[in-house]
Amino acid sequence: MVKKDQGKKKFEEALEELEKVVEQLESGELSLEDALAAFEAGVRLVKYCNQKLTEVERRIELLVKDKEGKLQLKALTDVGDEEPEAEEP
Repeated sequence: MVKKDQGKKKFEEALEELEKVVEQLESGELSLEDALAAFEAGVRLVKYCNQKLTEVERRIELLVKDKEGKLQLKALTDVGDEEPEAEEP
């Protein structure tokens, strides 16, 4: 059902696997023991996906120019708060 090597799994694969787990649980066809195992696997997949999203969020930075024309690194969340400056030709 769920692969043990989640460290090498891609986010998209984990999300796809999580969707399958949810479908199995929603079907109502699993025994109680199988449903519990699927639920536990789903929780692990959710934690893995959240961890990957957090890692990606920390890595996303944009290069932007300040008012003096110097390049600065800013977090993506900081960029959304500013109004874009018009570029001069």
